Amino acid sequence: MTIHRDAMERSANVATPLEHCPLMSNYGPPPALFVRGEGTELWDADGKRYLDFLTGLAVVSLGHSHPAVTKAVAEQAATLSHTSNLYATEHQAPVAIEIDRLIGGPPGQVLFQNSGAEANEAAIKLARKFQGRGRHKVLSAFRSFHGRTLATLAATAQPEKHEPFQPLPEGFIHATWNDLGEFEAAITPEVGTILLEPLQGEGGVNPASTEFFQGIRKLCDDNGITLILDEIQTGLGRTGEWFGFQHFGIEPDIVSMAKALGNGMPVGAIWARLEVAAAFKPGDHGSTFAGQPVATAAARATLAVMNELDIPAVATATGAALREKLAALPCVTSVRGLGMLLAIEIDRTGAKEVGSACFDAGLIVNALSDTAIRLAPPLTLSSEHLDEGLAILGEQLQKLKDGGVSS
Repeated sequence: MTIHRDAMERSANVATPLEHCPLMSNYGPPPALFVRGEGTELWDADGKRYLDFLTGLAVVSLGHSHPAVTKAVAEQAATLSHTSNLYATEHQAPVAIEIDRLIGGPPGQVLFQNSGAEANEAAIKLARKFQGRGRHKVLSAFRSFHGRTLATLAATAQPEKHEPFQPLPEGFIHATWNDLGEFEAAITPEVGTILLEPLQGEGGVNPASTEFFQGIRKLCDDNGITLILDEIQTGLGRTGEWFGFQHFGIEPDIVSMAKALGNGMPVGAIWARLEVAAAFKPGDHGSTFAGQPVATAAARATLAVMNELDIPAVATATGAALREKLAALPCVTSVRGLGMLLAIEIDRTGAKEVGSACFDAGLIVNALSDTAIRLAPPLTLSSEHLDEGLAILGEQLQKLKDGGVSS
């Protein structure tokens, strides 16, 4: 595909290099400055084309600049961009109704947020308010990832991420992922909440077992514990179900979501069953921008397209094809994950070098460790782009097998 002339003109007028701008080095030196995206494709300021098999960390699930979402955002921005949560705007109720329908099970209510971390913050606050004083502790899994605010960082059981920010908020404890016995042993009268991902994304693309999740639900029922399921990365079709927990035949008390909800626009939400949702009273929680018209217009358009395409079925079919072809690549010992949130494990160190070499060759993937690479392509990935991307990945893995890869 050729680059449109307007994108070329924008590329020619790119300003001072980022290293000379007053930006904090929080994310490290960027390897590219992207100026345009369409579907699975991205172009940088030099006109180089990339295939995006990471989709902004499982965000643009319908692909970059999806026409229906773009149209909804542009029309809403030209009509009404913001009021405040003292007033209702037109897309909030339809999006909330659709989220409640997709969750299934008992009816619930929705509270909009701006991001995944904020959604998990709201979920933790709601659970604590529902449980009351004395049952404030939150139990989560080692190698989980729930956000980078102080509370969600405390829930994220990765000690290396904790150390620079100690002391973290108290009341967060952890047990081993997929180990039901260890979770049961960790429960004390102060534990009022369990917070889990159906599949640990950043922690290695590690799915829960059905036995573990069903056992956790029973532990919560037996002990009066609120179960929060973090669907920030797994929700909205990515795993082959609308939400990851639906693979395991259980019902949650609270669900957090973000990432794919706005296909690139910053919008998140929590859903809670009615009894739990009723714990929040006016003034208990708030956010200036949460649920604003442009973000909810994007969410409404995104959900409409996902329904039209039956996106969980698409993710299941394309994910099966992707998994089969990944398993045949050089050095690959296993493929894990659900739907189109997958990781390959390779038989030697060098995943980070392979990821960097793929980027240089025009493919965006994400090395999670020295031996694991994560892939989360658009759920609308074409067979042509699937084969093109895996040809690049396979070439770099072959180079690794032959004695090394350089980027």
